[in-house]
Amino acid sequence: MTMMTLPRKKLRSSRRTTSKSDFFDGLPDDLVVFILCKLSSSASSPSDLINILITCKRLNRLGLHSVVLSKAGPKAFAIRAQNWSDSAHRFLKQCVSAGNIEACYTLGMIRFYSLQNRGSGASLMAKAAMRSHAPALYSLAVVQFNGSGGSKKEKDLRAGVALCARAASLGHVDALRELGHCLQDGYGVKQNVAEGRRLLVQANARELASVLRSATWRSHHYQHLYACLTGLVSCPLLSDFGCNVPAPELHPANRFLKEWFGSGRAISGQGMRLCSHVGCGRPETRPHEFRRCSVCGTVNYCSRGCQALDWKLRHKVKCKPIERWLGVDGELGGLVEGGDGENVAV
Repeated sequence: MTMMTLPRKKLRSSRRTTSKSDFFDGLPDDLVVFILCKLSSSASSPSDLINILITCKRLNRLGLHSVVLSKAGPKAFAIRAQNWSDSAHRFLKQCVSAGNIEACYTLGMIRFYSLQNRGSGASLMAKAAMRSHAPALYSLAVVQFNGSGGSKKEKDLRAGVALCARAASLGHVDALRELGHCLQDGYGVKQNVAEGRRLLVQANARELASVLRSATWRSHHYQHLYACLTGLVSCPLLSDFGCNVPAPELHPANRFLKEWFGSGRAISGQGMRLCSHVGCGRPETRPHEFRRCSVCGTVNYCSRGCQALDWKLRHKVKCKPIERWLGVDGELGGLVEGGDGENVAV
């Protein structure tokens, strides 16, 4: 009887051990970190990372590994303005310390414009720009063009053009468009109308190409696109090629600024305005910093690129002339009044 019961006890013990085994605990840390790096780089929202961190202690520890944080993509930092907190700030700082250039740029924009910590914000954007981050290069160019965070005397047009050129060489469409306007107008660089127009055409070509690569656009709007390109129908233009393309997706940093100041948060100082381009979100850092439409005087822009895009996107059909700005012959002048009283060509 004893000989028969011992094997049964061992069998039950073996089954109990097998049921309690955890294969996840058996995975080496290096493999788990590699998987988390893939997840962080493809995250579609901050919650994708947060859900990993709250799953268990091991994933929380490895999810905050410097390698994982350094690989996080821009959408992992798409923090909504209403959810901004000290913990969100700490998380972005952790990613910056891990060497994530997207975190450097996003936190730099938030600090410079929203938290009004100009020095720290500009330093973080410069850190990203030194590693060839195109949006950071372009944002620093806008800062230089406007003298943002300082006085009118601190504008550096040549530096702005150089930063735009670097961002444009990396494929940044807004920087390419800005550079084209600078060359066409002779703003911060020797005027070259032909080269400026060539760059503007190139910017629109890149804009159109990005739309054509979109599967959603191809499936739902191909016939309308063909009709626009062939002149069968007319439509409001965003692209100079004559097709009604959608506005590009907002960068998380620009969306944060738009929500931050659009939610009723006051801009320090009197007479401060936001850039009227819906995809920008940048505020003035001093009164009369941005350019104003000389036709209606109701909209203002941080850059020529924003002015050109907003004109094609919506302002073209909303702009109403003001009588005191009518020319002698009754025609409107095509100027945008620059920041601090300058006039620049549209």
